[in-house]
Amino acid sequence: MSIATCLCDVEPNAALARFRRGYHDCLYRRADALFELTDAVLCSPTPVRSLVELALEPEFQRSHGALYDAVNTGWMEFTRLRHLLATTPVPRSAEGRIVLAVDVTCWLRPDADTSPERRFCHVSGYGTASGANVPGWPYSFLAALEPGRSSWTAILDAQRVAPGDDATELTADQIRETLARLIRTGHRHEDDPDVLVVLDAGYDATRLAWLLADLPVELVVRVRSDRVYYTDPGAPVYRRQGGRPARHGRRLALSADQDTWPASEHRTVNDTRRYGRAETRSWDRMHQQLQRHGPWATDVHPDEELPVVHGTVIRLTVAHLPSERTPTAVWLWTSRTGADATHIDRLWSAYLRRFDLEHTFRLFKQTLGWTAPRLRDPHSADLWTWLVIAAYTQLRLARPLAEDHRRPWERPKPPRQLTPARVRRGFRHIRPHLPNPTGVRKPGTAGPGRPSGRRNTIRAARPAVGAGHQHGATPEKQPDSNTERAR
Repeated sequence: MSIATCLCDVEPNAALARFRRGYHDCLYRRADALFELTDAVLCSPTPVRSLVELALEPEFQRSHGALYDAVNTGWMEFTRLRHLLATTPVPRSAEGRIVLAVDVTCWLRPDADTSPERRFCHVSGYGTASGANVPGWPYSFLAALEPGRSSWTAILDAQRVAPGDDATELTADQIRETLARLIRTGHRHEDDPDVLVVLDAGYDATRLAWLLADLPVELVVRVRSDRVYYTDPGAPVYRRQGGRPARHGRRLALSADQDTWPASEHRTVNDTRRYGRAETRSWDRMHQQLQRHGPWATDVHPDEELPVVHGTVIRLTVAHLPSERTPTAVWLWTSRTGADATHIDRLWSAYLRRFDLEHTFRLFKQTLGWTAPRLRDPHSADLWTWLVIAAYTQLRLARPLAEDHRRPWERPKPPRQLTPARVRRGFRHIRPHLPNPTGVRKPGTAGPGRPSGRRNTIRAARPAVGAGHQHGATPEKQPDSNTERAR
C-alpha cells in the first residue's frame, strides 16, 4: 500500500499528527524554535503583522532573540518537506483527475537596498500607478485545486524566481518534479487520466508544452488577445516552380475580425449561475509560427527545424461578471488535440478554478504574515516561506477537526466548509491534542552585544536589482535550499 493511501485512510487527527512529526524531522538547525514559531503563526488570534510579536504568543516558549536567530540561521530541508507535502491527501476533480495550478506572486521589497537577489516585479495598482515594476522576491507556487468553489488549495511546491532564471524553464521543472513525487507517493498511476495544469497569462504556452511533451500532463493556459495561430497547411500541393512546402495554413488572429477566422470545430452554450450565458468556440490542431530568436535560438539545434506544437484554441465569452464590469472574451490554449465539446467545457471550467489560488495568496499575506518580516537574506525568506506553507498545510489537515468559532455577524457554516481563517481560530483548541516533538528550552543569558558608545562600522552591500533571464547567458545557479549555505 502506498504512503498516500495510508495517509488518506487514517483519521484526520492521526494524519495531522503524522504531518507534525514529519515536519519537525525536516528541521535540522533551530528545529524547536522554528516548530514553535509555526505554532505561534497558527494559534495567534490576530493576523500576523510583525515577526517579533509572535514571541509573545504562549505557543512560543523562547525569547524574541531566539525567534530572530531561528529565522536568520535556521536550517530546513526543503526537498524533504516537498516529499512530505506529496504524502498528504491531494484533492481531485469530479472526474477523478488531479488539477494543478501554477502562479507567481511577489514579496515586494522596494526599500530593501541591502537585500540581494531582488528582481523587478510587475504590480498592478501599486500606489497611484496602474502598473509598476517594483523590486521584490517573486515566488512561483504550485498547488492542487479542489472541485467546485472553494478557498482551499493544496500547496505542493514553491520556488523563488531569482535574477537570471527563466520563468518557463523553472515552471517546467516544478511540474516535472511535482509529478514525479505524486507518482512515487501513489497519488497517480499509469491508467489514471493526464494531470491537468492550468496557468494564467504570462507563460509561454507553446514552449512549456514542448518542454513537457514527455509527461502525462495537459496544459490549459490563458493567452493574450494579440496572439496569432495557424491551422495545418493540408496536403502538399505540387508547384511547378518548386520551393519549400508550406508549414502553416489559415491564419487565426485573435484580435482580428471574426469573419477572417477559420471555421470552428465545436461550439457550446451553457448557463452558469455567476456568469450567465457562457459560450465557447474551439479550433483544433492550431499552432504558432515560431522564430529562431529568444529561447528557441538555444533550445533547438541550428541544424534542426523548429517544432510545430499543436493544440486547441478556445474562445470563452460570458454574459456578465460578478464585479459588474464589462466582460471581454477570454482566450485559452490547451495542449490537448481532438477534444470533444464535453471536454472543452471541462477545460474552461477548470481554468476558472485557478482563481482559488488567489484566495491562498491573500491568506498568506494578510493573515499568516508571509510578507510581514523585513528580512535581508533571501535564504531566510525561503525558510519563512516554507514555514508559512507548513502552517497552511496543518490548517488544511485540521479542517475536519475544527469547530466554527464565528463572529457574531458571520453566518454559521458546516465544519467541513469552514474557510482557512475560521479553521485558524480554532487551531489553538486542537493543538493540545496533537503531539509536540519539541524539547524543553534551555536557560541562557543575552550576549554582551556591541560595546556602549561604539558605532557599527560594517556597511552592508547594496546589490543592484536583477533583471529577467537573458537567453544565451549562463546565470549562476541558485541553491534550492539553505543546505549548501549551512555546509
